[in-house]
Amino acid sequence: MNVKTQFIFFVTLCWPLAVSALNENTALKVTPLLKTTTSWDGKPIVYPKGQSEVTALIVEIAPEGETGWHEHPVPSLGYIMEGELELRLATGEVKILHPGDVLPESVGVLHNGRNLGEEPVKILVFYLGEVGSKLSVAHPEFAPPPSPDSEK
Repeated sequence: MNVKTQFIFFVTLCWPLAVSALNENTALKVTPLLKTTTSWDGKPIVYPKGQSEVTALIVEIAPEGETGWHEHPVPSLGYIMEGELELRLATGEVKILHPGDVLPESVGVLHNGRNLGEEPVKILVFYLGEVGSKLSVAHPEFAPPPSPDSEK
């Protein structure tokens, strides 16, 4: 058994004890935000095979701003700190996010984020990649089909 496998095995065994210990401490309040095995579009979350690297960023999108069409080659989680965000997949599927929402991002799926409000959207994002991997790949060449509400 290699060191990485041993570590994962150890953490798996200890995790229930650690969470249980936190919940028994009256000085702490633990609020679960998310526990999932899939991204928001239902695809399984798969961790990288190489040397793991976690990246944490705060992403801000200006009022009426957009991320531009892009995809993530690695798993990521977003926590909406401020603002209202529209996430649109290339297929047309839409999800609206508000402060406090947690999003397991889609991997390898074209999508665009758009600020729906008059204040900046602030997102705390954690990327679970591997050393040297890109976090996001832009696709400015993509032209989405018209949304149903734009045809009215």
